[in-house]
Amino acid sequence: MYVVVVGGGKVGYYLIKTLVNEGHEVLLIEKNKKKVDTYLDRFGSVVMLGDGCEISTLEAAGVGRADVVIAATGDDEDNMVVCQVAKARFNVPRTIARVNNPKNEQLLRDLGVDDTVNQTNITLNILEQMIPGRGLVHLFTLKHADLAIVEARVSANSPVKSKSISETQFPPSTVISAIMRKGQLLVASGSSRFEEGDEVIAIAQKSQENALQALFGGAAKG
Repeated sequence: MYVVVVGGGKVGYYLIKTLVNEGHEVLLIEKNKKKVDTYLDRFGSVVMLGDGCEISTLEAAGVGRADVVIAATGDDEDNMVVCQVAKARFNVPRTIARVNNPKNEQLLRDLGVDDTVNQTNITLNILEQMIPGRGLVHLFTLKHADLAIVEARVSANSPVKSKSISETQFPPSTVISAIMRKGQLLVASGSSRFEEGDEVIAIAQKSQENALQALFGGAAKG
């Protein structure tokens, strides 16, 4: 797999370090010459000096044959331009953009970026998992239909406790994907029954997360 990463900050650095170690073909584009000189000593020819927002730079990087382009700069506008050019001009199958300002995430998606990585939300999700008694954790937002992957824990007083999936009335468009019970992953089916302490993975509309949390137990937190 050929991956082009634009932006040689900490995110870009660790991305190419990991991808190179995993055996992928990688190219990092960075416009700061000092960073490029430093990275050349560490990574060699996988680093290129240039502005990833410019078509000529992307052409020289061979973006036309890239499987993935990752825009990882500290500027959301630059990341948007990189992904749009990669998609529209070079027909790259998949583009990923780092989001620095959470307010820009929906805009980037509306403009055709395949996936966004919002570091603020990632941090909040980790913190949510550390909060005692937190009934539901938002794990990941899907691009289409405003859906999210969430994790919910069945509490002692949950309305779903001892009920099967088929017996439970869930919010609209909710799909129960799996149940983690005492370290074992169970494939969910209509006959699967919920037990106290179960960790349930579900796909649900973002607008229904509070209702889903109430169903599994515990007051919703906005």
